[in-house]
Amino acid sequence: MPLSGAQGQTAATHALASTAYRDSDVTKLLDANNDWSKSDFKKGRLSLFEPNLGEAFARAVTVRMLADGRKPLIQSFGTEPQAVLEHCLAANRYRKERDTRLTVVMGVFGLLFLPGVLLWLGVFQLRRTLAGASDKRVGAVGYVLLGIIGVAAIYLFITMPLDGLLYIYLRGLLVAPIIGWFWANRICEQYAKGLREHWTALLSGGGLGAKIPEAVPSNPGDASAERLRLGLAKLSAEQHSNVVFYAGPKGILGMGTRWGAWHLAEELKPKESGGEINPFRSWDIAKAVHDKLRMLERTPLHTGGFPAPAIKHWIVSPIGEGAGEVARPGGTIVDGYSVRDFEVQRICNEQQFGAGNRHYLGVQFTLWDGQLVITLLVSVTVLHQTLRIEVTGHALGPVHPLFTSKPSRETKTVSGMKFWETKEKPLPLVRTREVVRLAARAPFTWYPPLLDYLGGKLKLPEPFGLRHVWAGKPWRHRFMADDALRAATPVLRVVHQAALRVLEENNVDTTNFAGRSMALSGMVQGAEPGRADVYDA
Repeated sequence: MPLSGAQGQTAATHALASTAYRDSDVTKLLDANNDWSKSDFKKGRLSLFEPNLGEAFARAVTVRMLADGRKPLIQSFGTEPQAVLEHCLAANRYRKERDTRLTVVMGVFGLLFLPGVLLWLGVFQLRRTLAGASDKRVGAVGYVLLGIIGVAAIYLFITMPLDGLLYIYLRGLLVAPIIGWFWANRICEQYAKGLREHWTALLSGGGLGAKIPEAVPSNPGDASAERLRLGLAKLSAEQHSNVVFYAGPKGILGMGTRWGAWHLAEELKPKESGGEINPFRSWDIAKAVHDKLRMLERTPLHTGGFPAPAIKHWIVSPIGEGAGEVARPGGTIVDGYSVRDFEVQRICNEQQFGAGNRHYLGVQFTLWDGQLVITLLVSVTVLHQTLRIEVTGHALGPVHPLFTSKPSRETKTVSGMKFWETKEKPLPLVRTREVVRLAARAPFTWYPPLLDYLGGKLKLPEPFGLRHVWAGKPWRHRFMADDALRAATPVLRVVHQAALRVLEENNVDTTNFAGRSMALSGMVQGAEPGRADVYDA
């Protein structure tokens, strides 16, 4: 599979990468769940430490893709997962700079005036707890409580005696956290603008590559940089693996469910002119089809036609519908994460019935800037005297609209100078509760597992692949659906032409094959998307 960035297929990649810079509610990601995979958010002990969408997404993706001993990943067709991971690392580093400054603020105003800070944090935690209640009247109590505490703090500040260091310190307990809040607010505003600029730039098509200086070794013994380099290399190797997994009704993971299938199955018998059939194997037909598919982008008319497709021999391994992970093959038959050519040929010729992996020849089109991936798979089997050629269509639709939404400023409606006039007033980019949340989380970012325990963490769906877990169906988009349906007919005809040529060269009577091929050619013109993997279409 060629790099998506090399062909300008960046829309889906940038949409997913922009999630690392977002500041919206983490639970919004749950709305992007599709019929085949469900992400979840595991709540922590205190809602005050709960991460936002960008923090949770960048943390979860980084751990899932780079952790030692991690589970295998599913290929992300139409996207470049390494680019998404690099943006997650860059977002984490940017937030770490912010949290370092906030930790200094918390150290100055938190440790010296700890009782006062704990009092204010307790009030905000109580308000968040009440605001999260299903009863909106109970949620409103949180705002009233915060106002009462504020009025009480001002009253104590005014009426408290000034004599003695103890009284001065007690007064500082109420005032110092407020001063710290002003300082923290300026820091949060600065970095919030930077994060939103990255978010907007990616979705506008002008985003630059992520900067991850931690991937560059600072000295020959820099183990962390070497570990990151190996992790990125492993991710790239998995992305270009020729092994995919069939999960029953979920279809081939990463390619989408099978929406259509066309079969050509006829008896192998010699021509009437006499002689025997020349011995040939399934691989001979598969190789001829491969060579013929490379000519798909050529057309007798100057109409544009097909873009250059990616043509590849795939090894498909079956797994259970509810499997939580996949197991990639190993041993001498594997080079990196790809099955070697001689083993691909052996599987094509010998593993056609019973247990074991199967061979498919795939032609894949990445369209709509990576938002649509059309894959047509060809399998060739010979059982007894019957040759069977099957073409199946798979389509992976665009990512959920959540990932393509640009940042928007919150506003409130206020009255104008005249009583009948109203206008929208923009709210602060970083609200008070957000400043408190970021400041409370900052000292704990040095040990992320503790922060996960306190605030919760995002649970990614398994088996995990960046593209298919948040992909929609293309049938809701008229032109995407048309592209998927139109690709089937010419591919099917090319497959049949190549197969008939091999049969002719090996003294096989092709009369029945040619008749069946013409019938299929007529049927495929009326193809409509169905649910072939459920076997009820």
